[in-house]
Amino acid sequence: MEHHLVKLARSSDLPTADAYVPGHGDPSWSATHYALDLTYDLAGNRLQGQAVIDATAEEEIERVVLDLAHLDVSKVSIDGRAPAKYVTRQGRLVVTLRDALPAGATFRLLVKYDGRPKPVDDKHLGDAGWEELEDGVIVAGQPHGAPTWFPCNDRPSDKATYEIVVRTHPDYTVVSNGRLRSRQRRGSTVSWSYEQDEPMATYLATVQIGRYDVRELESPVPMTAAVPADAGSGFEAAFGRQAEMMSTFVELFGPYPFGSYAVVVTADDLEIPLESQSLSTFGRNFLTDDWDCVRLVAHELAHQWFGNAVTLGSWRDIWLHEGFACYSEWLWSEASGGESAETWARRHHERLAELEQDLVLSDPGPELMFDDRVYKRGALTLHAVRLTVGDEAFFSLLRAWVAEHRGGSVSTAELIAFAARHTDADLGALFDAWLNETALPDLPDAS
Repeated sequence: MEHHLVKLARSSDLPTADAYVPGHGDPSWSATHYALDLTYDLAGNRLQGQAVIDATAEEEIERVVLDLAHLDVSKVSIDGRAPAKYVTRQGRLVVTLRDALPAGATFRLLVKYDGRPKPVDDKHLGDAGWEELEDGVIVAGQPHGAPTWFPCNDRPSDKATYEIVVRTHPDYTVVSNGRLRSRQRRGSTVSWSYEQDEPMATYLATVQIGRYDVRELESPVPMTAAVPADAGSGFEAAFGRQAEMMSTFVELFGPYPFGSYAVVVTADDLEIPLESQSLSTFGRNFLTDDWDCVRLVAHELAHQWFGNAVTLGSWRDIWLHEGFACYSEWLWSEASGGESAETWARRHHERLAELEQDLVLSDPGPELMFDDRVYKRGALTLHAVRLTVGDEAFFSLLRAWVAEHRGGSVSTAELIAFAARHTDADLGALFDAWLNETALPDLPDAS
């Protein structure tokens, strides 16, 4: 056979798109649309999938490298024809083309695959991906888990639209990104079809499966919650003011960037909530009104603007997500009658000052990219800007930033340049001290 599957562990020149997540992503091509058709057997943890990927060559290419971990490939085609060959190795699917494609050429790639999905693990990044719960599934994509359930170009700068269809046992609810287009019983399974029309990075794609009750919530934006039947009063304690959070963030950041928002609460405890586009996932252990839980409800909602609509192009700029979401916790506290952002900022500045000063916010390195100091120092950077330019200019800057870059990818350098254009203040020295130096700067005096 001319096309075949060879499993070899050999040295290769496989691409890496981002140094923080080695062995992922191929900059030579970009996806524009993923159509994923999945069948999942919960009892056997067996996934069968077909991915149809519409894509564009960014340069002349003779091969297409996709990320796909722990799963077997049974068929590949390019524009309806078999490729010269395809090979899986090192968590990648390497497709050799019959004929080179010129830069700008569009193509459609089909991949059929199956297997028992499981997370990928990295010594710096930890584990991520498709994971079995006690009774269901979660997918934690950030930053390197997407290849555990679909073949993809796993780099945050590559955003595409998605259709996701999942067939599974009828006793289970499936929640995925975007709009629920249909739910149909077919024999012994139910097929759930979701559509995400807004561009989305691979790590933000998700599937959550469980025995959930789905609630429609009153909100200025269509909002649902998928929760265990025995969630009790805990859901209201944790999420009872989420609609107010939405209204507050719309006022501060601009229109909500997606058609709807969903939260999933798993029957299992989770160490941290999971971020994904148009939905967030929490464990049962977050169903309390403690501030440490409520602030995370605000944090994950804020990511819909800062992280999901406006997405980093490189993982070194993770503060553009986590610093903004952390600062949004303080903004919600301020707006909801709690302590002011100024109070939170001074408190966390004192705490950071007591810690080791070895982190460069603009390039923390993969081992520190999710360090709490990235979150807090990022938030403090924004508060320093706010104190310098004033509230009116600061929130105007945030709204303009989201409006101009919604659906796209950004960098720290772009934010600095954008701030210079949209404020009258000289922020160069401020950004340099907070972003590029290890020593913690003093906060400006409050006006």
